[in-house]
Amino acid sequence: MIGILAAISAALAVAAGAFGAHAAAGEQQAEWLRTGGLYQLIHAVAAIAIMGVARGPALLLLAGSAIFALTLYAMALGAPRWLGAVTPIGGTLLIGGWLWAAWMYAKA
Repeated sequence: MIGILAAISAALAVAAGAFGAHAAAGEQQAEWLRTGGLYQLIHAVAAIAIMGVARGPALLLLAGSAIFALTLYAMALGAPRWLGAVTPIGGTLLIGGWLWAAWMYAKA
């Protein structure tokens, strides 16, 4: 299941980046789409890379990247800017996923 979610996440990231490059309404919207796409794509690949050894951290990376990126995508598409206050929650989950993975690898 992690692989499926990660692959869908990566596809969404590529689509967001392409939309940002070619159809965003303005520079700020394009930047939100680029940033969200970059973080989402990196963490989708990371989740696939570690899913065999660290399932929990892989899921946390996917959840964090979804919250981080989707809030940016939503704002780029016209959602209220207060949604940007939710974005750091995703970032915090990403940091937690990486630290959890580090702890698991240190134990192994």
